[in-house]
Amino acid sequence: MFEDFTQDARRWIEPSNINEGAPVSLWLMLRLLFRYMPLRAMAWFRFGCWCKQHRIPYLPGFTQRQIYSRYGLEILVGAEIGGGLYIAHPIGVVVSPKRMGRNCSIIAAVTIGMRNTWDFPQIGDEVFIGAGARVLGAITIGDGAVIGANAVVISDLPAGATAVGIPARITRINGMPVPPQEVSPERIGA
Repeated sequence: MFEDFTQDARRWIEPSNINEGAPVSLWLMLRLLFRYMPLRAMAWFRFGCWCKQHRIPYLPGFTQRQIYSRYGLEILVGAEIGGGLYIAHPIGVVVSPKRMGRNCSIIAAVTIGMRNTWDFPQIGDEVFIGAGARVLGAITIGDGAVIGANAVVISDLPAGATAVGIPARITRINGMPVPPQEVSPERIGA
């Protein structure tokens, strides 16, 4: 728990830079907690996960309610989420993945959760999810994927993909443009 939270804190030293080895002193940790509300929400989240892992009754639910009422962040305490989670603006964000890797970035008003059935997304490492995006259902998002603002992702994305639109379509893979897919009459219901 503490190592994951330390990685969360490292993301706030310089948010645009993932610095795995940056030293985090107690004084720096306190300054970051005082300055950044989203990091305080992550502290509550990691504490709740620790309580759930150690089967301490009442506290996981209590911490989940505290995170929601204090920070407006709906995050599933006990979810498998790697260290380095960066949520820039937690108010209105819903995070309910099956699994989420390390060093993921969520900007604002994002929903990660179920679609039609009780199945949740699996998200790889270093994934960026833009403001207002929706990642829904039993899908897999590969490592290093970028999801654009307001995109609605309802199908798998490979590693390094950039997806935009409603429903999201892949426009780049590892920085290289992907030609647009032709839409056949069968796909649009004609």
